[in-house]
Amino acid sequence: MRQALVLGYGSIGKRHCTLLEELGLSVSVVSRRECEERKHFYNLLEAIEQCQPDYIVIANETSLHFDSLRHIDQFGFKNKVLIEKPVFSTIENVVLEHVSKVCVAYNLRFHPIIDRLRKALEGQDIISAQVYCGQYLPDWRPSTDYKESYSADKTRGGGVLRDLSHELDYILWLFGRWKKVAATGGHFSSLHISSDDCWSVLMETERCRTLTLQLNYLDRPGQRKIVINTDEHTFCADLMMGTFTCDGRIENFELDGNKTYMDQHCAFLTDNYDRLCSLSEGAEVLNLIQAVEKASCEKSWILS
Repeated sequence: MRQALVLGYGSIGKRHCTLLEELGLSVSVVSRRECEERKHFYNLLEAIEQCQPDYIVIANETSLHFDSLRHIDQFGFKNKVLIEKPVFSTIENVVLEHVSKVCVAYNLRFHPIIDRLRKALEGQDIISAQVYCGQYLPDWRPSTDYKESYSADKTRGGGVLRDLSHELDYILWLFGRWKKVAATGGHFSSLHISSDDCWSVLMETERCRTLTLQLNYLDRPGQRKIVINTDEHTFCADLMMGTFTCDGRIENFELDGNKTYMDQHCAFLTDNYDRLCSLSEGAEVLNLIQAVEKASCEKSWILS
């Protein structure tokens, strides 16, 4: 039986454990939290030596991702590593000697509506795009106090710009590299957090002349939508409602909250990398995050 090791046992770590077990892997956990349901380690080196994993998932706090990957490589691990998004808190120089392949867990690339939209945009002259994503932070993890989550803590890699960087990834995936960006954002609400909770971004990309993005920790209920105008069509994608619209004609999709994660694992484990986010692409998302923050701080356009 193939062995998997999951670093971190918060909500996303638990989800990865469950899905990997459904795929037939034996799963162990490295976490500071107690874990009675699965084989549990506090020490990463001990876990690697005892479990001899074929696959490692880094799902701890964002601020710990880089050191976790560095240690995994230093311990001589030679197989695959999936890192939860965003890949790191800040841009890092990554030199790996042993790990064979690293991908970043931007699972929305496997969302059926994103896939439908990507195919619809083939050969289209894209004029404008509006991307909107918001969800009320206290509702994210109902069983825990949002004020104690890493999302609420800037020093632990929290903040909506990083938490919802799925949008930044699929923007680059659908519309090409960014060319220039302007932005305003920060902590504007009454939420008791030290991290950012609201952003408005304007950018130009290789395929899209004008693109606006809004991200927030505030929407009740949550929303995740994309509206695109090309020379030939208007496309509307609602990822939460499960609808794709072309010029008013609606297609409905059945949504399964776990399927994108499952498909992502299956693709990685079977060496099917077409839709997976590579380590370099994950770094490009961080580069865009840094540009957005710089644009807001300097109140000017930032060029790529």
